[in-house]
Amino acid sequence: MSRSKKNFINNLITYGIVIAAFLICQLALSGSIDGFKMSRSLKGQLIPICVYIVMAVSLNLTVGISGELSLGHAGFMSVGAFSGIIMSTWLASRFQMENEAVRLILSLITGGIFAGIAGVLIGIPVLRLRGDYLAIVTLAFGEIIRNVLNCLYFSIDEGRLYMNFNNPNLPGRIIYNGPAGATGVDKISTFVMGFALVLFTLFVVLNLINSRSGRAIMAIRDARVAAESVGINVTKYKMMAFVTSAVLGGMAGALYGLNISSVTAAKFKFDTSILVLVFVVLGGIGNIRGSIIAATLLTILPEMLRAFSDYRMLVYAVVLIAVMLATNSPFLASRLNAVKARFARKAKNGKEGNAA
Repeated sequence: MSRSKKNFINNLITYGIVIAAFLICQLALSGSIDGFKMSRSLKGQLIPICVYIVMAVSLNLTVGISGELSLGHAGFMSVGAFSGIIMSTWLASRFQMENEAVRLILSLITGGIFAGIAGVLIGIPVLRLRGDYLAIVTLAFGEIIRNVLNCLYFSIDEGRLYMNFNNPNLPGRIIYNGPAGATGVDKISTFVMGFALVLFTLFVVLNLINSRSGRAIMAIRDARVAAESVGINVTKYKMMAFVTSAVLGGMAGALYGLNISSVTAAKFKFDTSILVLVFVVLGGIGNIRGSIIAATLLTILPEMLRAFSDYRMLVYAVVLIAVMLATNSPFLASRLNAVKARFARKAKNGKEGNAA
C-alpha cells in the first residue's frame, strides 16, 4: 500500500470517528436514542470538549509534528477569547447584527487573526531557541500575555470602540474591565459550530502534515542539520507550524469565551497550557487521532468521577498515571502488535479465499 493511500485511509478514519461522535451526540440531545438520556452536566461539556480537541490538535502540530515544546498555548487561547468577545459585542452594537451564527463565525475568525499576530510576534525571537530554553520562553510569553490582558480596558459607546491601558476611565459601557475580565458576554457558541471548528482544524492540520511543507517540518524535527544541508528554510517552516497552531488555538479560545457569561484572564494560566499538553502526551505525541480521544475522555472524566466527591481529582490523577504507565508498557505494546498482526493475517487470508 502506498504512503498516500495509507494517509488517506487514516485521515478518513479520523474524520469518520469525529462525525460519528457528533451524530451520536445530536441523536442523544434530541432524545432519539432509547434508554439513553444525556445529563445536564454532560450537555454543558460538549462545547468545552470541542474547544479542547482543537487546542490539543493544534498544540500537537507544534509539539508532535514540529518537535518544539511550547508551554504558552493558553496565551493564544486567551488572545482569541477576548478578541472574539470584543468583536461579537462590537458587531451587535455597531451593526445591530442579530444573526448569531454569522457573529460567531466572524468572532472566531477575529480570534484566530489576533492569535496569529501574537504567534508571529512571539515566534520571531522564540523559534531561534531549542529544547528546554524554548519551553521556558514560551511559558514566560504566555504569562506576559495574561498580565497584559489584565491591564487592558475596552468600552463601547454608540458603536465606537475605545481602549485604554491601565486606565478604566473610558466613555460608554465597559466590555472588558482589566482583571475583572469580560462580564455579561452573549453566549452564542453552539455545539454545531464547535463540531465545524473541529473539522476545520483537522482539515488544516492533516493537509499540512501530508503536504510538502509538512514533510519539511518533520524533516527539521528529525534531523535539523540534514534539513538545512539540502536547502530547507528552517525558520520559515517552524514559523509556519507555530503560527498555524496559534491561529487554531485563538479560534478555540473565541469559541470558549463566547460560551460562558464571565471570562477573566485568570482562566488562561500556566496550568491550562499544561492540561492541553497532557492531552497531547497521553494521546501520543504526533498522533492526531490520539489527541482527539484523550481530550474528549479527560474533559468528561472529572464529571464522571463526581460521585467520588472530594476525592475525584485524586482518582483523576491516579487514572492519568495508570493510563500513562499502560501506554508506555513494552509488554502491552507487544500484545497489541500481536493482536493487530493476527487481524491483518485473517483479513489477508479472507481476501485470498474470496479471490480463489
